[in-house]
Amino acid sequence: MRLKIRIIITGGTFDKHYDELQGSLTFKDTFLPEILNNARCTVPLKLEINELLDSLEMGEDDRQSILLSCRNAEEDHIVITHGTDTMTETAAVLGKAGLNKTIVLTGAMRPYILTNSDAVFNLGGSITAVQLLPPGVYIVINGRVFSWNEVRKNRQKGVFEEV
Repeated sequence: MRLKIRIIITGGTFDKHYDELQGSLTFKDTFLPEILNNARCTVPLKLEINELLDSLEMGEDDRQSILLSCRNAEEDHIVITHGTDTMTETAAVLGKAGLNKTIVLTGAMRPYILTNSDAVFNLGGSITAVQLLPPGVYIVINGRVFSWNEVRKNRQKGVFEEV
């Protein structure tokens, strides 16, 4: 049986689009089907929209909902698209839960829809990493793999780094 990966979509900068009427970045729908189609991804995937939310607006109930989705997933390999601002907080909730699954969180600093976005690179890296990593919770972003409890976002530099 071939490995199947679940992608849990939670929003974040990854899925923001520019609302011309409001003059702001908002959510309309996920770009994941388009990204995966354009990238010619052949890995069997199951997409699940958990929510489309800026991670700065996430609360404990939202994180528990993501945990429940991971717990209930029939797949043992999960990628979560998530906003980068509170990604480490969600990773901590998942890591402390001790699920016997390989869970990778990823996001983007620039929305997919904008030129020079890192979304496609980060998603591709995450889909590859989730197939190779042992069970645990990780953040995969900008070509790096971090364990959930050894990473932070350096807001001044706009990068994730080990702690």
